[in-house]
Amino acid sequence: MTLSTHHQLFKIPDPYAPAVTRIAASTEHIPTVRLLNAPLHAITEQQTVQIVLDELDKGCDGSILTMNLDHLRRYRRDAFCRELYARASLAVADGMPLIWASRVQGEELPERVTGSNLIWSLSAGAAAAGRTVFLLGGEPGTADEAAGVLQTTYPDLEIVGTFCPEFGFESREEEMAAMAEALISADPDIVFVALGTPKQDRLIESLRDYLPATWWVGVGISFSFVCGTVSRAPMWMQNTGLEWMHRLSQEPRRLAKRYLMNGLPFFGYLLVNAAGKRIFGRS
Repeated sequence: MTLSTHHQLFKIPDPYAPAVTRIAASTEHIPTVRLLNAPLHAITEQQTVQIVLDELDKGCDGSILTMNLDHLRRYRRDAFCRELYARASLAVADGMPLIWASRVQGEELPERVTGSNLIWSLSAGAAAAGRTVFLLGGEPGTADEAAGVLQTTYPDLEIVGTFCPEFGFESREEEMAAMAEALISADPDIVFVALGTPKQDRLIESLRDYLPATWWVGVGISFSFVCGTVSRAPMWMQNTGLEWMHRLSQEPRRLAKRYLMNGLPFFGYLLVNAAGKRIFGRS
């Protein structure tokens, strides 16, 4: 697949050119639900974890996109994001608005599967299966702190490295080289990437060829959640679809436009579209 010409994947220095051909995971057999034509895999969190572990056993690589309402809005409006997100092996619903829309549409997604939960459940699965983990990105210091918390929680978990690139890393060849060297030397089975979208998605696609038997998961702010520097919403807010209000209260200046000006109108459009598809059989 060729990305839109006005966007590029991040450039990795030539000395790190991959020498091994990737074997991509096959996920075509997994049932999907389309919301605004974006395909989402209709699987639970535990099924997601098992798929990753099974594909690792086969020597196949892959990536997980945890799609929320903002991802879906970008998918709808931006050809670059649409092509980039389509490269993910698994796309799961991270956000109750997507679950609600699937119910309105009559093609129900089984449950919310968030990056902030997968970092725990997939780490637990990796520990049980003897698989290794690498933490990439996050605010300075959070990857190391999160690694400590995860290893304390799962004593059998082997975390083979962390790397927190400096701001603007994507434009500095030496920083990209250091990142590639750290990852290739560690050779992890699973990499959690905490840089926010679409930067983490671009970076995952830039690096996938260099680790041909690795699974990648974009987890946004999750390192900060794990180590406690940012508090996650109470479970009742997560379950009722109000987690966004908790996040908005923490970072109103940064998130007000995303949630209020863009998110709420788009959610209304999504529900109307889902209802139309259920009634008329098309978007």
